[in-house]
Amino acid sequence: MRSAPHIVVTGAAGAIGSALAARFAARHAGARLTLVDVADGPLGEVAARLGPLAEARRWDLTQLDALPAAWRELIAARGAVDVLVNCAGLMDILSIGGTGWSRGATLLAVNLLAPLRLIDLALPDMPRGGCIVNVSSMAGRVPIKGCTYYGAAKAGLAMASEIAHVELASRGIHVVTVYPGPVSSGLEAHARGQVARSLVAKYIPTGAPDVLAHKIVDACDRGAPRVVYPSVYGVAFALNALAARVTASIGPDPLR
Repeated sequence: MRSAPHIVVTGAAGAIGSALAARFAARHAGARLTLVDVADGPLGEVAARLGPLAEARRWDLTQLDALPAAWRELIAARGAVDVLVNCAGLMDILSIGGTGWSRGATLLAVNLLAPLRLIDLALPDMPRGGCIVNVSSMAGRVPIKGCTYYGAAKAGLAMASEIAHVELASRGIHVVTVYPGPVSSGLEAHARGQVARSLVAKYIPTGAPDVLAHKIVDACDRGAPRVVYPSVYGVAFALNALAARVTASIGPDPLR
């Protein structure tokens, strides 16, 4: 990676995105950080904490047709992107019927289509030594009731990311696929409020945003292909068929 790299983090106003931005800033002195989110106020606060090299940009990732112009403006102003972190996410735990197509399409846009579009936009100018981080989910690895659209999007992103890891190696671009289980955040709290109360929902292992951020930045720097966190979910990742049967049988039901 170049010295003073240009790092773009989507979902930077959220718990994981802001932790990632802070970790990249601490690890790479002089990095230009572009922080992307739809939430103006919190995003500005994150940028202010990180100093003058951090710039906030409000992008609505559901507006896919607007992304090329926004990307061209960004590159003209701040230069080619060395690290693209697709961290923005939107999660609902709702039955298929309870989700509906309109909400489902939004979940697909934010969690799958926008990350793929941003990768497409970043690659032409990304220099050798660059890195792409795609934050998928264990919900894209095992079937979780109520996650039809979210799980489909995260599974698609994970597969695309794993393929890109292989394809882009010859260009000297490293791709990291991240498989988080529950991590304390607004997204996790929102999702937890959409399932029936149960011992599984209450005691499921939950990670910390700063620990996950540390692991992701390490993976970027070391060339590791993926991150699974919390570590207990490594078992579910490796024993996928068994984990699928377990989550299907004892996972909490969506409230609607």
